[in-house]
Amino acid sequence: MARVLGASLLGIDGIPVEVEVRISAQLPRIDIVGLPELSVRESAARVRAAISSVGESFPQNRVTINLAPAALRKGGSGLDLAIAIGILVASGAVEPQATEGIAFIGELALDGRLRGVRGELAMTLAARTAGCRALIAPAGWTASASLVSDVEVFAAGDLAAVIAHLRGHEPLARQTPEARDRPTQPTLCLSDVRGQETAKRGLEIAAAGGHGILLSGPPGAGKSMLARRLPGILPPLLAEEALTATRIHDAAGLLGPTSPALSDRPFRAPHHTCTVAGLLGGGTPPVPGEASLAHGGVLLLDELPEFERRARESLRQVLEDRWIVLARANYTCRLPANFMLVATANPCPCGWWGSEQRNCRCEARSIERYRARISGPLLDRIDLHLNVPGQAWRDLAEPAGGETSAQLRPRIERARGVQQSRAGACNADLADARLVRDLKATGAAHAMLGRAVDRLRLSARAARRVQRVARTIADLAAEEQVGEEAIAEALGYREEESPGGT
Repeated sequence: MARVLGASLLGIDGIPVEVEVRISAQLPRIDIVGLPELSVRESAARVRAAISSVGESFPQNRVTINLAPAALRKGGSGLDLAIAIGILVASGAVEPQATEGIAFIGELALDGRLRGVRGELAMTLAARTAGCRALIAPAGWTASASLVSDVEVFAAGDLAAVIAHLRGHEPLARQTPEARDRPTQPTLCLSDVRGQETAKRGLEIAAAGGHGILLSGPPGAGKSMLARRLPGILPPLLAEEALTATRIHDAAGLLGPTSPALSDRPFRAPHHTCTVAGLLGGGTPPVPGEASLAHGGVLLLDELPEFERRARESLRQVLEDRWIVLARANYTCRLPANFMLVATANPCPCGWWGSEQRNCRCEARSIERYRARISGPLLDRIDLHLNVPGQAWRDLAEPAGGETSAQLRPRIERARGVQQSRAGACNADLADARLVRDLKATGAAHAMLGRAVDRLRLSARAARRVQRVARTIADLAAEEQVGEEAIAEALGYREEESPGGT
């Protein structure tokens, strides 16, 4: 009997899979057990054809393949190579010692070529956890796997090359990690937006502290234009953030040979017809949704009231926990979802309520119903509520001005650096206990906040979020203490508790 290590994927996590192969003197047949899904059961035909295509003999006996642990369902075609090597070891074509400490990942073509599979980074991490010192994967798809330390990654073009390597005839080339490129300069600059200085200031605060934003205003005021320029002022991904974001995108099948690792912060903008599964993830096998794909970056929900209610409300727990737990009958998996939420909305169905440019033609009841689409608990979890008024033509016709994204970014990076040094996280992610210690508000600032909480009837959650925003404002100003000015400005972004105000 032969034992070879492979790996499977569940969500964004790799699962080490021990492939056990036994050849017995019975009628020719291949049995795969251990809760294989259809894609794994189909590997029997691919493996038989691939072994024959490279000139090796396939056993003319009964072949039983067990995928351990048997209690976990295995999916995907990434186990093809491990199954093929296991059969060759069990038949005596490859020495068992040659496969010790090596994991095998890859899909086999009928002619023996190796094809890449999604989730190679996660499966490499799983192989390292299982004690593997080396991994063999398809050529051109090993760049993300090579990011894992303490594991030698070898690239193979086909099954014949793997066999030659294991026999010691032609060693495979070792894949070395490529230097991660610096983030590309954004093509969208904040100075392209005419006017809207209050909204720009709000974007600066949100970027500095990782806060969520709701932009409300009439059509054509520049809400989407502002939101799409937020990534251009965000600091680069930290090393840990880049690894997690790369693992998510790799598990979703969005990376390939030309983009093995993420260097820019993700920006996701799903259409308002996006379902709950599309937003949070799901399926069989489970695939990350838009919220997880935005981890470490920005999730833009343009026209938030137009999203279906279940999709909107599903974000309430995610914005608190920064995780998504998919619990299904066959599996449970956790997906990271620590993103900056940027939402836009009109103040009413026609979009012109409160505008100086046109008269609103909506009835009061329809306005109330429209605003009620965004529930109070969801609004409570968004830190900054920014009004984006319409602009007069004389303002739009003026040349672009104001600070550019390149000018804002160093100030934001300095503020993020202060937060990382102080707490190891941005202000939006501070736990309440840590916030109490790091806030350092003056007595007058505390008194102002207390009066405002009573006057505006803010919830305890909203009050804490005001404190986090105030801490960010003080960090931007390089102030150790949070004063009245910072509290007053942070409160100004909580005045509007619904699109367009009340």
